[in-house]
Amino acid sequence: MRYKILISLILVSASVFLWKSFEEFEKSSQKQMEYKPIDWFYQQRAFPNGDINRDAYQAALKQSSSMHKNPTKSLGTWELAGPVNVGGRLTDVEINPLDENVIYIGAASGGVFKSNNAGLSFAPIFDESLSLSIGDIALAPSNPDVIYVGTGEANPGGGSLAYDGNGMYKSADGGDSWSHIGLDEIGSVGRVVVSPNDPNTAYVAAMGYLFENNAERGVFKTTDGGANWEKVLFINDSTGAIDLAIHPTNPDIIYAATWERVRRLEFYTYGGEGCGIYKSEDGGENWEELDSGLPSGINVGRIGIGISQSEPDILYAIYADSPGYFEGMYKTENGGDSWSQTNDGNMTDLYASYGWWFGRLKVDPQDADIVYAIGFYLYKTENGGSNWFDITNDVHVDQHEIAISPTNSNLVYLGNDGGLYKSDDGGNNMIHHENLPITQFYTTAIDALEPQRLYGGAQDNGTNRTYNGAIDNWNRVYGGDGFYCLIDPEDNKYVYAEYQYGNLARSTNFGNSFYSAIEGISSSDRKNWNTPVVMNPQNPSSLYYGANRVYKSTNRAQNWQLFSGELSNGEGSGNQKYGTITTLAVSPVDTNIVYAGTDDANVWVTLDNGNLWTKISDDLPQRWISRVVADPEFSNIAYVCLSGFRENEYLAHVYKTEDFGASWEAISEGLPNAPVNDMVIWKGSIDRLIVATDVGVFYQNEDSEEWHVFAEGLPLVPVTDLALDFASGTIAAATYGRSMYRIELSVGLDEIELGSSDFEWQVFPNPIHQDFQISIADFNTDNYFKIYNMSGQLVYSSVLESSKKIFNTNNIGLSSGVYLFELTMNEQVSSRKLIIE
Repeated sequence: MRYKILISLILVSASVFLWKSFEEFEKSSQKQMEYKPIDWFYQQRAFPNGDINRDAYQAALKQSSSMHKNPTKSLGTWELAGPVNVGGRLTDVEINPLDENVIYIGAASGGVFKSNNAGLSFAPIFDESLSLSIGDIALAPSNPDVIYVGTGEANPGGGSLAYDGNGMYKSADGGDSWSHIGLDEIGSVGRVVVSPNDPNTAYVAAMGYLFENNAERGVFKTTDGGANWEKVLFINDSTGAIDLAIHPTNPDIIYAATWERVRRLEFYTYGGEGCGIYKSEDGGENWEELDSGLPSGINVGRIGIGISQSEPDILYAIYADSPGYFEGMYKTENGGDSWSQTNDGNMTDLYASYGWWFGRLKVDPQDADIVYAIGFYLYKTENGGSNWFDITNDVHVDQHEIAISPTNSNLVYLGNDGGLYKSDDGGNNMIHHENLPITQFYTTAIDALEPQRLYGGAQDNGTNRTYNGAIDNWNRVYGGDGFYCLIDPEDNKYVYAEYQYGNLARSTNFGNSFYSAIEGISSSDRKNWNTPVVMNPQNPSSLYYGANRVYKSTNRAQNWQLFSGELSNGEGSGNQKYGTITTLAVSPVDTNIVYAGTDDANVWVTLDNGNLWTKISDDLPQRWISRVVADPEFSNIAYVCLSGFRENEYLAHVYKTEDFGASWEAISEGLPNAPVNDMVIWKGSIDRLIVATDVGVFYQNEDSEEWHVFAEGLPLVPVTDLALDFASGTIAAATYGRSMYRIELSVGLDEIELGSSDFEWQVFPNPIHQDFQISIADFNTDNYFKIYNMSGQLVYSSVLESSKKIFNTNNIGLSSGVYLFELTMNEQVSSRKLIIE
């Protein structure tokens, strides 16, 4: 643990080399972290049964898709907030062989994008599909407007493993329209290849479901464009196909790499006897395993295979061992009859220790001696494997695909965990494409004093920030996997950022530099992969931190004191691994009231500032508690959001209490039956509950039980977090795979609530020092006003009895901070942002 803390702190100002070391350490630790698995994203959705109900998930996707196609009561349109310059994980890159200006990229959880101008700009073309998790893309060589997409990322790590894909899709018009063409149960796709002569003949390497054995894996073939499929190669129900290669002039010759892979929440085995390379010379009717000179046995892991387009008897194969270390690069010059290992002795670090996360290679279409090996680093040979050299340079680590122009060997595109890179000199120098909104965010935050300034914690890409709200100028301010980030709403030079397992840091210079902020928190306490940290809404110098116990700081996280005892059921086993607090909420009305929720289905409350805690979750479903939200106006009201899926019954995902948790009412009927990850409460003329789910953002009015699509324009990806800045009327939504979106409520909500008005008025001065005045041009005796704090809590209201009235902030109980002033006249409502200094 000390090692990880040290590395993360170094990351703040370290070189690319040290940043890569951090990434390697985290990934290589996965198998050893028996009680702290990185598959946190999956586990919360699978708790307590250990698996995800795929039927329930697909039903939720279809319901959400239907609601988004008919958003009759949506409140506006989401606007992309970025970043487009940070990137995220790509699984495939393809170049149109007839027009190298046309490029397609597949994002791990963000869909398919297309460029018609050599990558100068990209547009999403796959957003109508039910799965935006992309395994592979294949263009038909004889007609590249025919495109096959296999959904479900086959790389078995990271957050996107929560959801397998839903089969195959096809476009006949360059991606303008898509059809779902079956293979719904194949889980994830390693590779798709299309016959060089016939766009209707294609092969799919299917890996099956990740967390269970199933027979729908191996190699599948269609000869009618996907109308029908035949399973042509099957090893066993734990072995799938991960890679394919097809002969460029004789499409009856097919090569397939198979991979035995078993993963459960308790363990994984990424190798075994089922791993091997197979060859068919009759279009998949019969297969022969190739074993002359190739590794075999239980220690073989993931395999990648590549064929030379110019000399198709030459193929290369890259091997990992079962733990994930690089085993070797092999070459055949006789179509696979015999193989020999290349001179790859200097490539031992190619895979770091997790070769199951990548494992592809690419042969230059024009020169069989030029080959790229992609792993943690990027290696290349220019002499058929006699010599290999590292060309990673300054690109992001974790490589997943290389695309090489069929006519220009110097033009190379690289896809990795950091996005898309382009090289014009054969990979020696790379330029990052900063125009793809594919960042996988866990969290979001808004600077209340500068609401255009957004923050977000991202998978594999740290904590990022835009200073002025532009989509293309986000920058990383803290390393690791980014999680909770907080900005002091009264003094924004205080910023807090966090990487995995509760490694919290604080900044006193607007996020320009950070230092550790965990003094007083026991190193033996259990911390969740996403450890909650929240501010006191009335006093932001006071913060709360949730391990398996709650801690409190009264001096802006300089040190912490214990605030509770054990609130989980203890360190878990089996499907219950963490035993940690997942969410904290402090009542904006009475900060003596604090709620805590855990990953093992507990909800607790203290009504007396931590002296006595009461468990209040006995009547709630046994599910991972994703969020507890305290009502900003009434101290007795709170809400609980749940992750997970139903088994054979409807599972409510949002509950409300009006008696501090003594009783609960389910209020999510009509909401898609999917995990709810967050909730914010809008208090105004019409109170609204707004929830972030794995299938979109929805809202419910206080006077209605119906749920509606909140706003249009959001892709069908998991929304992991919401942030509400009440004074500016801004909501930000963190998506897992399509960066961040925002909406201005003053534009998006009904005009009666926050829109423009027909009457003129003002509050002055603004900022307010102590006294302020309200002036209305056309005075009406029905005038009244309300003042809300940053949490949406109503802190003052009054009827106006004259056209000009003077108020004193001390007299009405308003301290320094940012507020929303709302004036009502003749049933019209208008608002102003106020700053009290």
